[in-house]
Amino acid sequence: MNLPTKITFSRIIIIILLIIALFVLSFFDNLNLPKLGNSAINLIFLIVFVIFLIASLTDFVDGYLARKNNQVTDLGKFLDPVADKLLINSMVIFLVAPSLFAPYNIEQNVSINVWCAIIFIGRDIVVDALRFIASNKNVVIAANIFGKMKTVLQMIAISLVLLNDWPFSYFDNSWPIGLKISDIFVYLAAFVSLLSGIIYVIQNRKVVKSN
Repeated sequence: MNLPTKITFSRIIIIILLIIALFVLSFFDNLNLPKLGNSAINLIFLIVFVIFLIASLTDFVDGYLARKNNQVTDLGKFLDPVADKLLINSMVIFLVAPSLFAPYNIEQNVSINVWCAIIFIGRDIVVDALRFIASNKNVVIAANIFGKMKTVLQMIAISLVLLNDWPFSYFDNSWPIGLKISDIFVYLAAFVSLLSGIIYVIQNRKVVKSN
């Protein structure tokens, strides 16, 4: 196992440990946690954000090292998208309704729209199914620019939601109908996610056809 693959594998371990920790903390609904100034950033969500940021950065580091050192392997190709989807989708599900999964964070007034979450997860299921069919036919489906844009936008959106829309929360009242900067990034990520999924299906529609 080379260094890029080890970094990818460590990202999966970090994500699993984070999910377990959040699950355990969800049983405590009487935690009186301090907020950072008047930002309403929950302490636990701040810690989650730092871990999420580190895990997101490793996504770029392992890919860069693999390409630079010519260490691209089949195992790395398999683990990298698994780690990405586990990181993104676990946080998306957790942030759909923070009041349900994080009762210690009842003041969190920013979340991810449930329909956007369905688009995120549904798109990944369709693309993964397409990749599985393609692999059985020895066809490699390369990532496109929209898929990469989708991942970056999702990471930004999740980061803003974890930080309760900080630092843009100071300007939220000036936006119409309660719209927040984090909402814009969530909707934009959902749009690009849907667009990239449609492009994947159109470009590789021949894969699903029988020989």
